[in-house]
Amino acid sequence: MKVSKYIKDFNPDRTFDCGQCFRWDKENDGSYTGIAFGKPVNISFNEDEPFKGIITIENASEENFEDIWHNYLDLGRDYGEINRELSQKDAIMSDVIKYSEGIRILKQDEWETLISFIISQNSNIPRIKKSIEALAANFGGIAGEYRGRVFHNLPTPEVLASLTVEELEPARLGYRAKYLIETAKAVSEDKNEKLLKNRDMMLEEAYDYLIGLCGVGPKVANCILLFSMGKIESFPIDVWIRRVMSKLYGFEEKDMKGMKAFAEETFGQYGGIAQQYLFYYMRWHGGKIFVSCKMNCPKE
Repeated sequence: MKVSKYIKDFNPDRTFDCGQCFRWDKENDGSYTGIAFGKPVNISFNEDEPFKGIITIENASEENFEDIWHNYLDLGRDYGEINRELSQKDAIMSDVIKYSEGIRILKQDEWETLISFIISQNSNIPRIKKSIEALAANFGGIAGEYRGRVFHNLPTPEVLASLTVEELEPARLGYRAKYLIETAKAVSEDKNEKLLKNRDMMLEEAYDYLIGLCGVGPKVANCILLFSMGKIESFPIDVWIRRVMSKLYGFEEKDMKGMKAFAEETFGQYGGIAQQYLFYYMRWHGGKIFVSCKMNCPKE
């Protein structure tokens, strides 16, 4: 069972390996196998011209595509038009897009994204992925078997809230274990109602709710808003963004307030997409590829 569609403005490597998701693994043939919304699948992309081609999702039906994957991959958004608009607003971003084009902002499950980014603090992607998989394997229900592997869902807020720090040791979460338990208790109190409502709230209101949860700081809150709640104006600032904003735009790395204000003014409603382009550029190219500061550079 599989479904194939022609899509554009997509690069699987840049989308699945840019730090926004942690439950996808690259296969030897270049495809990705993973799980989202309880459905294990394999996603391959046969490119016939840059960032355009046939996406094939194995272990999915036409109904699954319409109900889950079209929305998950944000296929209803015209990234080509967004790239043109960002390029017109900012010449530096125009150059960055040449190295980062093809990233799509995934619309992930709110609860999965919340606990994933709490786990992500002061860690690296391989370690984050191992902790998330251990958490699912030890405390989540079985989602299904696919390609000879058993996939598990992540534990629900209710299950996680019932555990102790000691019981969570197999996931090697360290100090984050306490954060997860306390957040799970808060979320389970109203059966996820407030968390799920955040998608329909204004950015500031949703941010205020998230920042009140244990273990959620500004960067984590903005990642959750961007990667699961459709708030594509959200501009998370981590060490990579501080570096790239310093290198390309001349900000002091500690001036996160200035970076946020600049992003709001320059990138506007597409701040989160611009953030992912900048993140990918800095993380994978390390600033070694020259991008000229043609405009919008802060004055000394």
